[in-house]
Amino acid sequence: MTSLFFAGAVALLVSALGAPILIGWLRSRGIGQQIRDDGPQGHSVKAGTPTMGGMAIVVAAGVGYVAGHVGLGLPFASSGLMVVAVTVGAATVGFIDDWTKVRRHRSLGLNKRAKLGGQIVVALGFAVGALVWSNVATDLSFTRYDSIGANLGRVGWVLFAMVVVTGASNAVNLTDGLDGLAAGSAVFAFGVMAIMGYWESRHPSIYGSGAGGAGAHHPLDLAVMSVAMAGACTGFLWWNAAPARIFMGDTGSLAIGAALAGLGLQLQVDLLLPVIGGLFVLVTLSVVIQVASYRLFGRRVFRMAPLHHHFELLGWPETTVIIRFWILAGICTAVALGIFYVDFISLGLKP
Repeated sequence: MTSLFFAGAVALLVSALGAPILIGWLRSRGIGQQIRDDGPQGHSVKAGTPTMGGMAIVVAAGVGYVAGHVGLGLPFASSGLMVVAVTVGAATVGFIDDWTKVRRHRSLGLNKRAKLGGQIVVALGFAVGALVWSNVATDLSFTRYDSIGANLGRVGWVLFAMVVVTGASNAVNLTDGLDGLAAGSAVFAFGVMAIMGYWESRHPSIYGSGAGGAGAHHPLDLAVMSVAMAGACTGFLWWNAAPARIFMGDTGSLAIGAALAGLGLQLQVDLLLPVIGGLFVLVTLSVVIQVASYRLFGRRVFRMAPLHHHFELLGWPETTVIIRFWILAGICTAVALGIFYVDFISLGLKP
C-alpha cells in the first residue's frame, strides 16, 4: 500500500511542478497548438497555447513508478515495465505527430497511414513482449482470465491486443478536444484500475494463474503504474484545466490510451475495459456514426464530431461540456468497478 501512495504522490508532484517549467520552455521556442479551421469558433483563442504537454505526464508517471519501488522493497516486474514501454512508445508516435504540426504550422501532423503504422508497431511490440516476457494469459477475459472460458491462442491474442492498444490510443486522442477533458476522464479510469490491481494482488491464487501458468502475475506492480498515471494526469490537469495553459497533444493522448490498454490487458479485464473507458468509447462511436452516416446517406447525425463539439455547437459552454463529460466518465468507471466487485465477492473474496 505504501508503494501505491508514494508512486501517486511523486507522480502528481513531478507533473504539477514540472508542467510550468515545460510551459516556459515550449513558449520560448514558439511551440504552440495549431487550431483546425473547421472547429468551433470559440477555439480560435487557443491558438498558440503550448502543446506536447504529454511529455510531463509520461515523465511524471515514469518517475512515480520508479519511486513506488526504490527503497520500498517492491521489485520491478515485467508486467509493469511492459506498460511503461507501451506508454513511452505511443508517446513517441504522438510526439512525432505533434512536432510535425508545429513544424508545418498546421493542425494536421503525420498522415493517417504513417500515424497508424507507428501505433501498430508499438502495439505489436507490446503484445509480443507481454506474451513472451510477462507470460500473460491468452484467455479472453472480462473480470479475470477464466471468466469467459475462451482461449484466443498466442497468435489470436497478439492480434487482439494490437486492436485494443491501437483502438484505445485513438479513442483517447479523439476525446482530447476540450481543456482537461481527456486528462480528467483518465484519472477516473486509472484510479479504478489501481483498485482492481490492488485487490487482485491480495488473492494471487485466483488472479495469478491461467493457461500455462500465465495470468496477472504482478497485479500490485500494475497497480503502482496505474496510480502513477493517475497522479501524473491529476498534476497535469492543474495546468490543463479550462482555460488551459498547456495542451497534452497527441504525445499525451496516445500515451494515456496505450497505458489504459496495457493495464487492462495484463490485469485480465479485457472486455471490461470498454466500460472503464466508457466515455472514450462513446466519443469514438460518435465519430464512427458521423462518418458512416455521411458516406452512406450524405447526412450528418451530429452538428460536429467528436461528440463534445456537437454540444458546444448546441450552445453549451465549454466548461459545462467538460464537467458533464467528467460525470459520465465517473459513472462509467463506477459501473466497471461495481461489476468487478460483484464478481470478486461472488468468489468469497475480501478486498
